[in-house]
Amino acid sequence: MNKLKYIPLATAIALVPTLGAAQDAEFASLAQTTFIFNTLLFLIGGFLVFWMAAGFAMLEAGLVRSKNVTTQLTKNMGLFGIAAIMYWLIGYNVMYPGDGNWMMDGVLGTIAPKDIKTDIDAGGYSNASDFFFQLMFCATTASIVSGTLAERVKLWPFLIFVVVLTGLIYPIEASWQWGGGFLSAMGFSDFAGSTLVHAAGGFAALAGVIILGPRIGKYAKDGRVVPMPGSSLPLATLGTFILWMGWFGFNGASQLAMGTLEDVDAVAQIFANTNMAAAAGAVAALILTQVLYRKVDLTMVLNGALAGLVSITAGPLDPTLFGALWIGAVGGVIVVFAVPFLDKLKIDDVVGAIPVHLVAGFWGTLVVPVYTDGTSFVTQIIGFVAIGAFVFISSFIVFSILKAVMGIRVSEEAEIQGLDTTELGMEAYPEFSKG
Repeated sequence: MNKLKYIPLATAIALVPTLGAAQDAEFASLAQTTFIFNTLLFLIGGFLVFWMAAGFAMLEAGLVRSKNVTTQLTKNMGLFGIAAIMYWLIGYNVMYPGDGNWMMDGVLGTIAPKDIKTDIDAGGYSNASDFFFQLMFCATTASIVSGTLAERVKLWPFLIFVVVLTGLIYPIEASWQWGGGFLSAMGFSDFAGSTLVHAAGGFAALAGVIILGPRIGKYAKDGRVVPMPGSSLPLATLGTFILWMGWFGFNGASQLAMGTLEDVDAVAQIFANTNMAAAAGAVAALILTQVLYRKVDLTMVLNGALAGLVSITAGPLDPTLFGALWIGAVGGVIVVFAVPFLDKLKIDDVVGAIPVHLVAGFWGTLVVPVYTDGTSFVTQIIGFVAIGAFVFISSFIVFSILKAVMGIRVSEEAEIQGLDTTELGMEAYPEFSKG
């Protein structure tokens, strides 16, 4: 065992001037230090949000049936790769400089690959770190759509839709707020994207599922909803915890600055509120399903946690911890009632993405004025409706064109057999019997 060697205090004090002189190094200026910490926040937040891609993949793999798991994993890998390329080619330059500028400059104007390898600017952060961070939000929007349309959508038409969503639809609507567009000027507030990311993904998913229709056998002729249990609740639970973890980057890094004591304290408060909302959403769903069904429904608890996270995302800084608790809890309650309501409408959302991201996204956006000064309920509703209408209509048009040109739904035989063998020719669990 090593013994610590102690230096007498007097000796240590005497060494200080010597050490200082020996090092003789230049210290970073205040501006440089701010640049470093702001860039670090973007990068750390970015790779946490990137990890959410794994969360979506595991959640969806767990909630679809065994015969479709490989297809879901392929879709999640494909959509992230497409998002990364399309956001660079078109999306980032459409989203910034902002609202409508790409239209005024013409199709060949700002719609071009963004050059992030520029001189270090005076904006207080690396251009590359900003691109990296913003890209992750774009990819998240596409991930939301994937789960809703699972088990019956063709792979390539879905990926073509992702090209349009990540290259144009998401960047345009996001520019209205984060690009300094008309919603930002109006006073609409969406700190990290309850509407711009989550509800937008939910609206795109809603458009797709309406055109696609429900899975075969999901709704019986007598009106019953036929349960279709997923392949792995452990995977779904793992996916939820990964998403929960990634959300700290999603919300925390949306402070967009870490160069002052106030900014760092704000990031810490956002982390705490984000965690509280998720916990409250999970507990609310856990208690409510026990009361309503006499048994706890794990899938509702998982989605309750996610709904709590979506609910706090529009305003994660200003609420107290108690505020985050009740906001997240309402999100969990929303999921428990919204999932069966969609089934009554025969809207077959395989993973519950529409209740979690669209409905809870509306709740999170609406509740912002309770704690955030300078916002209003009217403005929040206008912003939500504007983004929702644009994303839904645009997505509906794209899906309709894809349906007419190449078809978006697999054949009945392929759906019954499973997309893993019919679309890909490989299975996630080949030792099990075929679907």
